[in-house]
Amino acid sequence: MAVTAERTDAREWSDGQMADLFSDGFPAFIIADKLAKQYIGRVREWFPEWNLTLVDTEQNPVAAGWGIPVRWDGTIADLPSGYTDAIIRAVEGREQGIAADTLVICGAVAAGRLKGRGLAGRLLADLRDTDVEAGLPRVIAPVRPTLKQQYPLTPAEIFMTWTRPDGAALDPWIRTHLRLGATILAAAPASQTMTGTVAEWEEWSGIALPSSGDYVIPRGLSVLHIDREADPGYLRRTQHLDPPPLKRPPAVSSSPRRMHRGEANSARSTCPVSVKLTSRQGSDLRLANLVETRDNCLPQLSWPGFTVQVP
Repeated sequence: MAVTAERTDAREWSDGQMADLFSDGFPAFIIADKLAKQYIGRVREWFPEWNLTLVDTEQNPVAAGWGIPVRWDGTIADLPSGYTDAIIRAVEGREQGIAADTLVICGAVAAGRLKGRGLAGRLLADLRDTDVEAGLPRVIAPVRPTLKQQYPLTPAEIFMTWTRPDGAALDPWIRTHLRLGATILAAAPASQTMTGTVAEWEEWSGIALPSSGDYVIPRGLSVLHIDREADPGYLRRTQHLDPPPLKRPPAVSSSPRRMHRGEANSARSTCPVSVKLTSRQGSDLRLANLVETRDNCLPQLSWPGFTVQVP
């Protein structure tokens, strides 16, 4: 499929075009990351050059993705703890005049009607090339495995080891990265925390949550924990920080984080594994899943995923 990449802010996109691009949509609770909301405006203002859209021959957007530049020393210990932490690091790094050396790919989406056409892989490559052109030596990207929502009771460290009969990773999004040459390096802490009341979780999930306890909700990557007395709920999964043994294909681990008492019901995305990918220039593209765990949990959701490093 013939496509070209351009900055998303290079033109105006119609509501119809955006509706088609995001036709598969995201879970309603994806908007509930209150901490990220405090920074996202500055991200859009300060880093538009890292926001790309793939356009077809009829000038319609067919895929889009964005990233942010951060300072990272290349070690697992210094990885952002996830999506939200990366955003904070990018914004505060710019405010403090800290030179960035790493691109964090924060999101990527392809039009649902065009799934399976290789657009996601092309988008990752274009974002990587943008990073290379800017002189940044690495790329990292938190990733949410596509099929994990079908197995919310399965620990991420187990899910990441699952393969198809042909030996390829079971999850298609993980396969996309591995086919680009990625290998798993290590697990890392959780990516996002979505916060809301029990009533909000009932609206987002579309199911009644009549008592305290754990619930499997639509599109949740782990179970949602509800405490009606405290009025918080969270989806959580355990994430291990030790790297899993590498296999072929490499396994991806992820787990949800627990929330502090006093936070509202929430959900957290997890990016559990680190991967190394050789770029066309011979440099490394490292993918590291980020997952964070907190004590005194409130309602929350975790997302399994991983981060990418590219020079």
